Amino acid sequence: MTVQLKTNAAAIAITVVDRSAFQTLAPTQPTPTRHWLSALGFVGAPDSFALVPGPDGKLGQVFAGIHHIADPFALAALPQALPEGRYRLSTNEGLTLQAEAAALSWELGAYQFDLYKPRRRAPAELCLAPSADAQRGLAFATAMAATRDLVNTPAEHMGPEELAQAAQMIAKQHGAKFKQIVGEDLLKQNFPAIHAVGRASTRAPRLIELNWGAADAPLLCIVGKGVCFDTGGLDIKGADGMRQMKKDMGGAANALGLAALVMAFKLPLRLQVLIPAVENSIAGNAYRPGDVIKTRKGLHIEIGNTDAEGRVVLSDALAYASEGKPELIIDLATLTGAARVALGAQLPARSCRRCSASISTAPATWST
Repeated sequence: MTVQLKTNAAAIAITVVDRSAFQTLAPTQPTPTRHWLSALGFVGAPDSFALVPGPDGKLGQVFAGIHHIADPFALAALPQALPEGRYRLSTNEGLTLQAEAAALSWELGAYQFDLYKPRRRAPAELCLAPSADAQRGLAFATAMAATRDLVNTPAEHMGPEELAQAAQMIAKQHGAKFKQIVGEDLLKQNFPAIHAVGRASTRAPRLIELNWGAADAPLLCIVGKGVCFDTGGLDIKGADGMRQMKKDMGGAANALGLAALVMAFKLPLRLQVLIPAVENSIAGNAYRPGDVIKTRKGLHIEIGNTDAEGRVVLSDALAYASEGKPELIIDLATLTGAARVALGAQLPARSCRRCSASISTAPATWST
């Protein structure tokens, strides 16, 4: 963690401003500081900062521009850009940043995926006064960093088994029950669609399940698509389309991150997490276009395109989720490339329907 929940008067002060606050604050600054900030062109713009020297020539103060005091990325530009050392938020002047936003944004800015390539430098540290809000921000940051790590890890080291190990670790951290149904046992326990998609891989498909919370609490079911790599199957993707398919388990990663937060905050819920974890590969026993597959619900679906594997594995998981009659099902999935064509790379596609309709309204034939 680059955020330390402790006071440190010796840490370098960061004065947080927006454009309006800076216009008010600037005239009150010592003349050398005003001239220095003017020479740097600092006006309090979001994600900008200015290093101000002290009388001894060393770094004495930092001015940081933000968009809003509750912005979850308010300080994200600073940890990798400021000189190494310890910093604190000024309490004497400038805006008072929300502690949750401060902790979260600093940790998000400090994040790097360094499993294979070490950091060039350590990020700057932020000292915050201990508070429940700061703890909450750190909890969000921890879950988000873990989610990013899962998505960023290449498929070679993040297959169905490794994804199950990550889920098991989270379960152990929070006292949840963990189980998985692997390989041919999927057929024995009536998860034929999950098995069909994952059977061609040398890495066995599986259904991962976590359960947590009091038996009499409202049931929340989180379902995450765990396609650890998607070749497109026999309807093979082109090279450009396949390049980022390690991220096709992003729904599962986000499901685990959300579940970790539910358990960390000890929400009054009964939690069930379901992840159909597969690799959509090509082999002699791969499922084919035109195949008709029976699902857990008993519906038969015709495969129009084997690159529609996500909705196939989710059909079994969602049917199983519905059997427990939860108050709410949250389904997280990287579905589908057509959404990016329609909305671009920055806007997520969302759909919502009542739990009772999650499976019963699904079409009998799916294709891309």
